[in-house]
Amino acid sequence: MSTNSQHQSLADGRWYSFSLAEQLGNIGSEVHRAIKARGNATRFDHAIERGLELFDLTLSDPRWRKRLKEIARARELFCDAAWGNSEYQTSLEDLNAYFYYFAFAARSQR
Repeated sequence: MSTNSQHQSLADGRWYSFSLAEQLGNIGSEVHRAIKARGNATRFDHAIERGLELFDLTLSDPRWRKRLKEIARARELFCDAAWGNSEYQTSLEDLNAYFYYFAFAARSQR
């Protein structure tokens, strides 16, 4: 992972100790931050950038080989919602609701 990583400790390997629910729940946190940052282009862009970085870390996790299509599609929907909302008609709010359940599951695993 690049040294420009927003999540350097995660990029250095800690991310791969998280369950899939924890990883997707963390992505959901960035979706939520992006929603809250609307109207502030810098904060919005940083939340999107961090979310994409977490998606990429999740996609590189070898444990999820059989789920790559699903994770990659969620990333595609995230990009469309953040920058276009034209191809899939999915909003960041829709994705926030989707990822909420992963965060909830991750908390109940503790």
